[in-house]
Amino acid sequence: MPLTAPRVLVFQHLAVEHPGVFRDFLVADGFEYVPIELNEGALIPALDGYAALWVMGGPMDVWQVDAYPWLVPEMAAIRTAVMDQNLPFLGFCLGHQLLAAALGGAVGLAREPEVGILPVRRTAAGDASPYFTGTEADFAVLQWHSAEVTELPRGAACLASSPRCAVQAMSFGQRAFSMQFHVEITPNTVSEWAAIPAYHSALEHSLGVGGAAALERASQTHAASFNALARRIYENWRSTCGLVPRR
Repeated sequence: MPLTAPRVLVFQHLAVEHPGVFRDFLVADGFEYVPIELNEGALIPALDGYAALWVMGGPMDVWQVDAYPWLVPEMAAIRTAVMDQNLPFLGFCLGHQLLAAALGGAVGLAREPEVGILPVRRTAAGDASPYFTGTEADFAVLQWHSAEVTELPRGAACLASSPRCAVQAMSFGQRAFSMQFHVEITPNTVSEWAAIPAYHSALEHSLGVGGAAALERASQTHAASFNALARRIYENWRSTCGLVPRR
Protein backbone atom coordinates (compact mmCIF):
# COMPACT_ATOMS: atom_id res chain seq x y z
CA MET A 1 0.00 0.00 0.00
CA PRO A 2 1.25 3.55 -0.66
CA LEU A 3 2.88 5.29 2.26
CA THR A 4 0.53 8.01 3.49
CA ALA A 5 2.22 9.27 6.68
CA PRO A 6 2.31 13.08 6.42
CA ARG A 7 5.60 14.12 8.03
CA VAL A 8 8.88 14.58 6.14
CA LEU A 9 12.01 14.73 8.30
CA VAL A 10 14.56 17.27 7.00
CA PHE A 11 18.19 17.30 8.14
CA GLN A 12 19.56 20.85 7.78
CA HIS A 13 23.11 22.06 8.27
CA LEU A 14 22.41 25.81 8.06
CA ALA A 15 19.14 27.67 8.50
CA VAL A 16 19.43 29.15 4.99
CA GLU A 17 20.06 25.72 3.41
CA HIS A 18 16.44 24.62 3.51
CA PRO A 19 14.24 22.87 0.92
CA GLY A 20 13.39 26.19 -0.74
CA VAL A 21 10.61 25.90 -3.28
CA PHE A 22 10.19 22.22 -2.38
CA ARG A 23 8.54 23.40 0.84
CA ASP A 24 5.70 24.80 -1.25
CA PHE A 25 5.25 21.44 -2.96
CA LEU A 26 5.08 19.62 0.37
CA VAL A 27 2.54 22.05 1.81
CA ALA A 28 0.39 21.87 -1.32
CA ASP A 29 0.39 18.07 -1.05
CA GLY A 30 -0.62 18.15 2.61
CA PHE A 31 2.72 17.00 4.03
CA GLU A 32 4.39 18.52 7.07
CA TYR A 33 8.13 19.04 6.89
CA VAL A 34 10.05 18.82 10.15
CA PRO A 35 13.47 20.56 10.01
CA ILE A 36 16.24 19.35 12.33
CA GLU A 37 19.06 21.91 12.61
CA LEU A 38 22.00 19.59 13.22
CA ASN A 39 24.55 22.43 13.24
CA GLU A 40 22.69 23.99 16.16
CA GLY A 41 22.87 20.86 18.27
CA ALA A 42 19.45 19.38 17.51
CA LEU A 43 19.28 15.64 18.10
CA ILE A 44 18.22 13.18 15.43
CA PRO A 45 14.81 11.75 16.33
CA ALA A 46 13.67 8.18 15.84
CA LEU A 47 12.80 7.65 12.20
CA ASP A 48 9.59 5.77 12.95
CA GLY A 49 6.49 7.71 11.98
CA TYR A 50 8.11 9.78 9.22
CA ALA A 51 7.06 9.45 5.61
CA ALA A 52 10.49 10.37 4.20
CA LEU A 53 13.94 11.73 4.98
CA TRP A 54 15.41 14.73 3.17
CA VAL A 55 19.01 15.88 3.66
CA MET A 56 20.02 19.38 2.62
CA GLY A 57 23.26 21.11 1.67
CA GLY A 58 25.86 22.87 3.81
CA PRO A 59 29.39 24.33 3.76
CA MET A 60 30.98 21.41 5.63
CA ASP A 61 32.44 18.27 4.02
CA VAL A 62 31.51 14.69 4.85
CA TRP A 63 35.01 13.91 6.15
CA GLN A 64 35.08 16.83 8.65
CA VAL A 65 33.79 14.68 11.48
CA ASP A 66 36.19 16.17 14.04
CA ALA A 67 34.88 19.69 13.43
CA TYR A 68 31.28 18.50 12.99
CA PRO A 69 30.88 15.36 15.10
CA TRP A 70 27.14 15.17 14.38
CA LEU A 71 28.03 14.06 10.85
CA VAL A 72 28.70 10.58 12.27
CA PRO A 73 25.20 9.94 13.69
CA GLU A 74 23.72 11.71 10.68
CA MET A 75 25.32 9.25 8.26
CA ALA A 76 24.29 6.38 10.51
CA ALA A 77 20.69 7.63 10.42
CA ILE A 78 20.82 7.94 6.62
CA ARG A 79 22.12 4.39 6.34
CA THR A 80 19.39 3.10 8.65
CA ALA A 81 16.68 5.01 6.79
CA VAL A 82 17.73 3.81 3.33
CA MET A 83 19.16 0.35 4.00
CA ASP A 84 17.09 -0.92 6.91
CA GLN A 85 13.79 0.96 6.77
CA ASN A 86 13.48 1.59 3.01
CA LEU A 87 12.39 5.12 3.86
CA PRO A 88 11.95 7.43 0.85
CA PHE A 89 15.05 9.67 0.65
CA LEU A 90 15.85 12.89 -1.17
CA GLY A 91 19.32 14.48 -0.96
CA PHE A 92 20.53 17.90 -2.06
CA CYS A 93 24.23 18.78 -2.60
CA LEU A 94 25.87 17.82 0.73
CA GLY A 95 22.90 15.49 1.25
CA HIS A 96 23.83 13.78 -2.03
CA GLN A 97 27.41 13.33 -0.80
CA LEU A 98 26.30 12.14 2.63
CA LEU A 99 24.10 9.49 1.03
CA ALA A 100 27.05 8.20 -0.99
CA ALA A 101 29.36 8.14 2.03
CA ALA A 102 26.75 6.55 4.29
CA LEU A 103 26.19 3.69 1.84
CA GLY A 104 29.87 2.88 1.31
CA GLY A 105 30.76 5.16 -1.59
CA ALA A 106 33.49 7.81 -1.59
CA VAL A 107 33.48 11.61 -1.55
CA GLY A 108 36.48 13.88 -2.15
CA LEU A 109 37.54 17.31 -3.29
CA ALA A 110 36.60 18.09 -6.86
CA ARG A 111 39.45 18.63 -9.29
CA GLU A 112 37.66 21.81 -10.33
CA PRO A 113 34.84 23.38 -8.27
CA GLU A 114 31.54 24.02 -9.98
CA VAL A 115 30.00 27.41 -9.21
CA GLY A 116 27.47 29.14 -11.46
CA ILE A 117 24.69 28.27 -13.85
CA LEU A 118 26.06 25.22 -15.62
CA PRO A 119 24.80 22.33 -17.76
CA VAL A 120 23.97 18.81 -16.60
CA ARG A 121 23.12 15.86 -18.84
CA ARG A 122 21.20 12.70 -18.07
CA THR A 123 23.12 9.46 -18.39
CA ALA A 124 21.71 6.37 -20.11
CA ALA A 125 20.54 5.19 -16.68
CA GLY A 126 18.97 8.60 -16.14
CA ASP A 127 17.11 8.33 -19.43
CA ALA A 128 15.45 5.17 -18.12
CA SER A 129 14.94 6.41 -14.56
CA PRO A 130 11.48 7.45 -13.32
CA TYR A 131 13.13 10.26 -11.35
CA PHE A 132 13.83 12.12 -14.60
CA THR A 133 10.61 11.35 -16.44
CA GLY A 134 9.43 14.39 -18.39
CA THR A 135 12.72 16.31 -18.13
CA GLU A 136 15.03 17.39 -20.92
CA ALA A 137 18.15 15.34 -21.57
CA ASP A 138 20.25 18.47 -20.97
CA PHE A 139 19.32 21.15 -18.47
CA ALA A 140 20.92 24.13 -16.73
CA VAL A 141 21.14 24.19 -12.94
CA LEU A 142 22.72 26.19 -10.15
CA GLN A 143 26.02 24.63 -9.06
CA TRP A 144 27.88 25.59 -5.89
CA HIS A 145 30.24 22.86 -4.67
CA SER A 146 33.91 22.00 -4.33
CA ALA A 147 33.49 18.37 -3.22
CA GLU A 148 31.88 15.55 -5.16
CA VAL A 149 30.99 11.88 -5.15
CA THR A 150 34.09 10.14 -6.47
CA GLU A 151 32.86 6.54 -6.13
CA LEU A 152 29.29 5.32 -6.21
CA PRO A 153 28.05 3.01 -3.46
CA ARG A 154 27.66 -0.56 -4.63
CA GLY A 155 24.24 -0.92 -6.19
CA ALA A 156 23.76 2.80 -6.88
CA ALA A 157 23.10 4.20 -10.35
CA CYS A 158 24.51 7.45 -11.76
CA LEU A 159 21.60 9.30 -13.39
CA ALA A 160 23.21 12.57 -14.48
CA SER A 161 26.67 13.96 -15.13
CA SER A 162 28.50 17.13 -16.15
CA PRO A 163 31.89 17.87 -17.71
CA ARG A 164 33.38 18.69 -14.29
CA CYS A 165 31.49 16.22 -12.09
CA ALA A 166 30.77 12.63 -13.05
CA VAL A 167 28.03 11.98 -10.48
CA GLN A 168 25.48 14.78 -10.59
CA ALA A 169 22.54 12.61 -9.57
CA MET A 170 22.14 9.07 -8.33
CA SER A 171 19.57 6.60 -7.14
CA PHE A 172 19.82 3.69 -4.77
CA GLY A 173 17.19 0.99 -4.63
CA GLN A 174 13.62 2.01 -5.34
CA ARG A 175 13.24 4.95 -2.95
CA ALA A 176 16.45 6.98 -2.69
CA PHE A 177 17.39 9.81 -5.05
CA SER A 178 19.96 12.56 -4.65
CA MET A 179 21.43 15.40 -6.69
CA GLN A 180 24.61 17.45 -6.51
CA PHE A 181 23.04 20.47 -8.18
CA HIS A 182 20.45 22.97 -6.93
CA VAL A 183 16.96 23.52 -8.30
CA GLU A 184 15.30 24.34 -4.96
CA ILE A 185 16.22 28.02 -5.11
CA THR A 186 13.96 30.90 -4.19
CA PRO A 187 14.44 34.63 -4.96
CA ASN A 188 16.58 34.98 -1.79
CA THR A 189 18.75 31.89 -2.13
CA VAL A 190 21.86 33.35 -3.78
CA SER A 191 22.03 36.43 -1.56
CA GLU A 192 21.53 34.34 1.60
CA TRP A 193 24.17 31.80 0.61
CA ALA A 194 26.63 34.48 -0.51
CA ALA A 195 26.58 35.86 3.05
CA ILE A 196 28.19 32.60 4.28
CA PRO A 197 32.01 33.09 4.30
CA ALA A 198 32.84 29.68 2.81
CA TYR A 199 30.33 30.17 0.00
CA HIS A 200 31.40 33.76 -0.64
CA SER A 201 35.01 32.64 -0.95
CA ALA A 202 34.03 29.97 -3.47
CA LEU A 203 32.10 32.56 -5.45
CA GLU A 204 35.00 34.99 -5.67
CA HIS A 205 37.45 32.21 -6.49
CA SER A 206 35.30 30.90 -9.33
CA LEU A 207 33.52 34.01 -10.60
CA GLY A 208 35.72 36.90 -9.46
CA VAL A 209 34.83 40.04 -7.55
CA GLY A 210 31.15 40.82 -8.00
CA GLY A 211 30.39 37.17 -8.61
CA ALA A 212 27.54 37.11 -6.10
CA ALA A 213 25.62 39.87 -7.86
CA ALA A 214 26.22 38.30 -11.26
CA LEU A 215 25.08 34.89 -10.06
CA GLU A 216 21.99 36.39 -8.44
CA ARG A 217 21.03 38.04 -11.74
CA ALA A 218 21.64 34.83 -13.66
CA SER A 219 19.60 32.83 -11.16
CA GLN A 220 16.67 35.21 -11.50
CA THR A 221 16.82 34.77 -15.27
CA HIS A 222 16.61 30.99 -14.88
CA ALA A 223 14.18 30.98 -11.93
CA ALA A 224 11.17 29.78 -13.90
CA SER A 225 13.02 26.86 -15.48
CA PHE A 226 14.64 25.93 -12.15
CA ASN A 227 11.26 25.88 -10.41
CA ALA A 228 9.67 23.88 -13.22
CA LEU A 229 12.46 21.30 -13.05
CA ALA A 230 12.19 21.23 -9.26
CA ARG A 231 8.46 20.49 -9.46
CA ARG A 232 9.00 17.72 -12.00
CA ILE A 233 11.74 16.10 -9.92
CA TYR A 234 9.62 16.37 -6.78
CA GLU A 235 6.56 14.86 -8.42
CA ASN A 236 8.62 12.07 -9.96
CA TRP A 237 10.25 11.35 -6.59
CA ARG A 238 6.92 11.39 -4.74
CA SER A 239 5.27 9.10 -7.27
CA THR A 240 8.22 6.70 -7.49
CA CYS A 241 8.38 6.43 -3.70
CA GLY A 242 4.63 5.79 -3.39
CA LEU A 243 3.80 8.95 -1.41
CA VAL A 244 0.16 9.94 -1.80
CA PRO A 245 -0.78 13.65 -1.57
CA ARG A 246 -3.25 14.69 1.13
CA ARG A 247 -4.84 17.56 -0.75
